[in-house]
Amino acid sequence: MSVVQLNQVKKYFDGIAAIKELSLNIEEGEVLGLFGHNGAGKTTTMKLILGLLKPTEGTVSVFGHAPTSPHFSDHRYRLGFLPENVSFYQQLTGKEVLAYFAKLKKVHKNRVEQLLEEVGLNHAANRKVKTYSKGMKQRLGLAQALLTAPKLLLLDEPTVGLDPIATQDFYAMVDQLKKSGCSVVLCSHVLPGVEKHIDRAAILGAGQLQALGTLTELREQAQLPTTIRAYGEINRDILRSELEGHAVDISTASDNAMEIQTSHAYKTQVLREIMKHPGVSDIDLQTPSLEQIYRHYVEASASHNHDTPPPHMTNSITKDKEGVQ
Repeated sequence: MSVVQLNQVKKYFDGIAAIKELSLNIEEGEVLGLFGHNGAGKTTTMKLILGLLKPTEGTVSVFGHAPTSPHFSDHRYRLGFLPENVSFYQQLTGKEVLAYFAKLKKVHKNRVEQLLEEVGLNHAANRKVKTYSKGMKQRLGLAQALLTAPKLLLLDEPTVGLDPIATQDFYAMVDQLKKSGCSVVLCSHVLPGVEKHIDRAAILGAGQLQALGTLTELREQAQLPTTIRAYGEINRDILRSELEGHAVDISTASDNAMEIQTSHAYKTQVLREIMKHPGVSDIDLQTPSLEQIYRHYVEASASHNHDTPPPHMTNSITKDKEGVQ
C-alpha cells in the first residue's frame, strides 16, 4: 500500500521550477533515501508531503488524502517530522519541551519519559535546553517527531551533530521503526551511514528525479564497475587470458595485488576464475557505493541540465521566497 503518492508534481517559485514533474510512491514500512545537491528539490518535496506547500501542478496524496486539504488534520497525528535545524524554547528543560509538545498532540505524559530514554536524554531531562549540545538538541527533535508513534516519518539531515555512536543508535531506531510498519523518508548528505538502512534511493537533480530504485538496481542502471582485488601468487598472464571478455580492466595495484574491474553481471564468473588459482591468499570485493552512485547521477544531471523557466515566466522575479532547497 502506498503511504505517499506524488503524481506529475510541479512546483514553481517566482518563475523558477523547484520541482519538475515528480512522480514518486512511498510504500508502507519502506525507508526511502532522498538525496540531491543543495537546490535539487529535497526540502521542497518534503514540504509538499507535509502539506506546508501546495503543488503548482499535479497531485500529492498522503494516507490517501491531499495533505493541504482542511480535513487532513484528522490524519496529521500519523506524521512525524524532524527538520534539519531544530529550535526549542531555551529556558525550558528537555522534559518540559517534550511535555509541551505531548500536550499539543494529546499524547499521554508517560510517553515523554519513554522517549527521553529511547533517544538517550534521560540523564539530561531536567537540564535547560540552552545547555544542550547540537547533538542533544537533535535527539530531542527526534523524540518530538516520534511522540505520536507516526506511520510516516520525515527526517531532514537527522544525524547532524551526532557522534558516531549516537548515529549508530539513531539508525538502529530507524530499523525498528521500519519493522513496526512505519514509512521513513530520510534526507541526508552523510551517505556512507545511510546505505544499509534504506530500501530505495531517490536522487534528485534540478527538481527532477534522476534515479529511483534499490541500490542493486541503481548499480546496474549506472553500469559502474565492481572492483575485485586478488592477493597472493597469481599467474597474471593466465588470469588475463581467462578473464578476457569478462573484465573491463586488469591492473596491478600499489600493494602488488591484481585489481580487476568488471560489470555487476560478470562479478560471480570473475570470482570463480580467480578462485581456481591455488596461489590466491585473499580477495576483496568492492561494489559501487551509494556515494559513487549518487555522484554518477548528479554529474549526469549537471551535464544535461538546461534549466530554463517556461516562456510565460521568464520575466518573473527569481528570488526564492520560500527556501527552496
